[in-house]
Amino acid sequence: MESLDSLCRRAKALLHTDTLSVWPDSVNISGKTAAFMADTGAQDVLCIAGPLPGFSGSSDGIVTVCPLSHQNAQALRACFPFTAPVPVLKYDRSVGVGDRLGIASPGHIRVFRRFDAMPVLAQQSIRELNLTHRTYSDVIDCASFAVFREGFRRGFGADGDHLKTREEIEYALKSGCTMITLDCSEHICSDAAHMDADALRANYTPDRALEQRWLNRSFRAEAHTISFTPEDLMRAQLLYGKAIAFAAAIWTEYIAPLNGQVDFEISIDETPTPTSPQQHFFVAAELLRLGVRPDTVAPRFCGEFQKGVDYSGDLQQFEREAAVHAAIARHFGYKLSIHSGSDKFSVFPILGRETRGRFHLKTAGTNWLEAMRLVAEKDPALYRQVHAYAITAFPEAAKYYHVSTSPATVPPLDTLPDAALPALFRRDDARQLIHITYGLILTAAGPDGRPLFKDRLYALWRTYAQDYAQLLDNHIGKHLDLLMQKSN
Repeated sequence: MESLDSLCRRAKALLHTDTLSVWPDSVNISGKTAAFMADTGAQDVLCIAGPLPGFSGSSDGIVTVCPLSHQNAQALRACFPFTAPVPVLKYDRSVGVGDRLGIASPGHIRVFRRFDAMPVLAQQSIRELNLTHRTYSDVIDCASFAVFREGFRRGFGADGDHLKTREEIEYALKSGCTMITLDCSEHICSDAAHMDADALRANYTPDRALEQRWLNRSFRAEAHTISFTPEDLMRAQLLYGKAIAFAAAIWTEYIAPLNGQVDFEISIDETPTPTSPQQHFFVAAELLRLGVRPDTVAPRFCGEFQKGVDYSGDLQQFEREAAVHAAIARHFGYKLSIHSGSDKFSVFPILGRETRGRFHLKTAGTNWLEAMRLVAEKDPALYRQVHAYAITAFPEAAKYYHVSTSPATVPPLDTLPDAALPALFRRDDARQLIHITYGLILTAAGPDGRPLFKDRLYALWRTYAQDYAQLLDNHIGKHLDLLMQKSN
């Protein structure tokens, strides 16, 4: 086989360019096939020498230069298995770092080289896919190429996040997701949280077997004792009974037959109603009775876990309840999952301590915010245009996300010098303004149908790719620093 320098010269000739920089950690050999990624200045390409099992591109008979296409991602995963997603929730610490842009994984990988935690690099909900006009194949392919480029061999997961229907689950599994997060919110009767005793009795269907399992008994989760009055039981059953049945049906139909090849998370957090520790125990025990073995469960914690900002609520209550939630998770053999986990810095030490370092954290939008912080730093004029558009798009975006901010409280940009723009990302109102409008910003088009911002944004992010990677390393690293400082 020819030398790397010789292969690069051939690749340059195929691309008709003098600019080609090899990513040094990407050089790999599998059998008689050698492969590496290179930067042309405008884009990354995949270069293959030797047999081409499934790869497609421009060839001179010795080297083939391949675009980063879905076909070539599939071939890459077959030839180099470390680029394929795997189940990761069995590890003590796992973190979902949803990459809405397809460019964040190099920065995320920097973080996971430093911390003893497993990444879920490909993590998207159907809502996020729809808002960004992406597919699960695209999300997973971007992660695979990044893992290959960076030479990251520890493994990573792919999460079909917040899936609500069988069709969504089938789509995620067919696309190669190795984790399914089942969102049970549409099967949770939140009204039951506020019913008085008469309303509970009027809506509850008597169930002798259920009552025999739960009434006049005490249950233990480590040092915590849990019991139910008739009113407690009626409320728990009305709140979560249908969600439990739904989760059990999905488990039986899709997850159990895969024999551990796919991680399974049950989410009961996307509701306005906090999950009390007592109700968490009820859900976990009823799932176990039905044979369901989740890897993680995400309760709805007390207080507010809003997008892109720190925790809002009573920290003492949170600490008391987190201790019981974590004990329940250990008792039933799964990890506690923390959703909307971006930037919840005030509760991370509590969660790290109470989970004893066994947790799953989900972040997503904070990576987009770091990308937009970079825009504010490097191209203030472009940022001002995007920010102005976000204000007009906010009412539409607010239909999809629960936030407490108002654009009216964000300082008018015409009162701020360019140097002050990055500081907006230290304000909750500005963070949430930009956070929830990401899809509308990325898909905004002018009268001619051409993108208003997307092309210019991606060009900037490519120019400053190393700066973006460092921002992510610092920011996500802060999350793990706080989560792990008292968990070891």
